[in-house]
Amino acid sequence: MKSPQPLEGIIFDLDGTLVDSRLDFTTIRAELACPEGVGVLEFIDGLPADRQHQAHQVVKHHERQGAERARWMPGARQCLQQVRDQGLPTAILTRNAREIAQLTMARLGIEVDVMLAREDCAPKPSPQGLLMIAAQWGCDPQRLVYVGDFIYDLQAARRAGMAACYYDPTDSGRFVGDADWHIRHFDELLAGD
Repeated sequence: MKSPQPLEGIIFDLDGTLVDSRLDFTTIRAELACPEGVGVLEFIDGLPADRQHQAHQVVKHHERQGAERARWMPGARQCLQQVRDQGLPTAILTRNAREIAQLTMARLGIEVDVMLAREDCAPKPSPQGLLMIAAQWGCDPQRLVYVGDFIYDLQAARRAGMAACYYDPTDSGRFVGDADWHIRHFDELLAGD
């Protein structure tokens, strides 16, 4: 499937999509004793209240390290600038903490119109953040695209009624069946396939 026509805005995931922060989820899971197949944030939410703060600190520590070493994904900076040059609104929806996302964005000079983090809405795969952005822009969600590299991104987009664009730079094909649209490089994003 191609992008919606006419496209009215693009929303991006941050880690693994716009930037490579090399987060080591295996280490994070091991430190938290989080089982495979359970989201880290969801696991923390299920912990007793007196353990949640410390668990969030573990995640933030790793996120901060990722933010400090983050680099643009190939072609992402140019793509984001091209979208902005076309006058389309841009946003980031991330499961990261707000302070970490802001650190990454400041370090790399990432400019978008809206950024929502885990403090702002229910974490993906909930569509809440995407729907909040659509409402803020006054756009029909069907005229927006959410670009992400993980199943939660694609599920959130579908639940919001948006096109789910799977960014898969290694061409693994892992989540192609859950996406409306599959790109391997950001050059393909505005081309529409």
